Amino acid sequence: MQIAETTNEGLKRAYTLTITAKEIAERIETEVKKIAPQVRMPGFRPGKVPANLVKKMHGDALHADALNASVRESVDELMREKKLRPALQPKVELGSDYAEGKDAKVDVELEVLPEVEAPSIDGLKLEKLVVPVDDERLDEALKGLAENQKSYKDAPKSKKAADGDQLTIDFVGRVDGEEFEGGKAEGSPLVIGSGQFIPGFEEQLKGAKTGDEKTITVTFPEDYPAEHLAGKEAEFDVTVQQVKVEGEAKIDDDFAKQFGLEGLDKLKELMRGQMEQELSGLTRTQMKRQLLDALAADHDFDVPPSMVDAEFDQIWAQLQQEAAREEDPAAALKEIEAEKDDYRKIAERRVRLGLLLSEIGQANGIEVTAQEMDMLMRQQIQRVPEDQREQFIDYMRNEPMAQAQLRAPLYEEKVVDFLFDKAEVTEREVTREELEAAIEAEEAPADKKPAAKKKAPAKKAAAKKSDAKKDDGKAAAKKTPAKKADDKKPAAKKAPAKKADDKKPAAKKAPAKKPAAK
Repeated sequence: MQIAETTNEGLKRAYTLTITAKEIAERIETEVKKIAPQVRMPGFRPGKVPANLVKKMHGDALHADALNASVRESVDELMREKKLRPALQPKVELGSDYAEGKDAKVDVELEVLPEVEAPSIDGLKLEKLVVPVDDERLDEALKGLAENQKSYKDAPKSKKAADGDQLTIDFVGRVDGEEFEGGKAEGSPLVIGSGQFIPGFEEQLKGAKTGDEKTITVTFPEDYPAEHLAGKEAEFDVTVQQVKVEGEAKIDDDFAKQFGLEGLDKLKELMRGQMEQELSGLTRTQMKRQLLDALAADHDFDVPPSMVDAEFDQIWAQLQQEAAREEDPAAALKEIEAEKDDYRKIAERRVRLGLLLSEIGQANGIEVTAQEMDMLMRQQIQRVPEDQREQFIDYMRNEPMAQAQLRAPLYEEKVVDFLFDKAEVTEREVTREELEAAIEAEEAPADKKPAAKKKAPAKKAAAKKSDAKKDDGKAAAKKTPAKKADDKKPAAKKAPAKKADDKKPAAKKAPAKKPAAK
């Protein structure tokens, strides 16, 4: 094989490989000798079919296999000889004028990883902000849980509905005298003052009693998602089936038993553990943010554009999904479009941090063990439908990039833990509010954004904050973008899950309801 370098600009490299016709022919001959003993042909004893007939029978397939194998081996040899570290999978193309019996010209294009010296980790100092879970905070959490477990009981028929009361209503809505789709419901629960329905609807039901019939006039907001209703005045004929008042939620053993627990002590123990886990996750996020900011501040080098593009595509896809769930998707998309360059800077920062963490890991012998990879594989397989698992396993075994992508988040966390152990860590006790504020304040300059002033992009801003927690999400497997989910806040109240029938009513049937942010 001959190698000719055609491009060497920055991190871009390009080569033309020449694989001689002789090399390909020799590979075919070797393969013929290997398969000839298994070939069966009428008129010949098993294993005695002449080589020229084997080639005649299987010539096209043999040539294709030989050519593909030669190209793969030549590219591998190129990487070894030139000591190339590709950022992503190289682009390999066979010359368009190739024909059997001729030399094969193969064009190889790639971006290489920059040479990065492992950062010095001596003298690294980090501040660990901790939030103790005291009895007062636990009591507040229990009260919040009880608040979410509200129950209602029937009120006397003379009871006039007030804020906080729950009404069971039937309603029919009309615009210009005509009923509209979704504007009708029976037995719909509505809590006065909850803001479930458009402005003016709930207020006009204050003072209503069981059995009352009322006609309510409201105007749909100008930005209402259903365009044919936006800005329109509507009348609703409402029948109040029942007025209910909030029942007293006692935090006692009976309350704990609603969650299948033995008693209140067990519920407290469970909630304390969940709160400690959540706060520990926030503390880790805060320390990790400090660490990443320190690395980012001290290192600035060119990174492969292809890696930045891949990371940016992931960020952009997530932001578009978030925008699509907003009350005004068009406005949200417009908002993120205006900040597109800033998101590309975030992508570049993440790639650079990934390279830095990778160098630290390699320099200090950090590895993901075979047992850990096996665990990751088993976890991933459980997420795949049963009828696709065998195909998934084959894909993971045969695709080094896929394995690298699976390995990357765990490798990254191991490097981060290594740096935490090496750092001089000082602890400071703070409130949860102070901890969350510190996480926000420690965002890297490229990630800092002015507060969203419009309602539509509010969720987008939240998405960006979660993105900032993933700035190092490309540790070991730099060749493929890897998503991170580890830094998300744990859901502290999931274990004592709310009963479905005790959830606050959603009244989804009525278009009078405020649109839910998707």
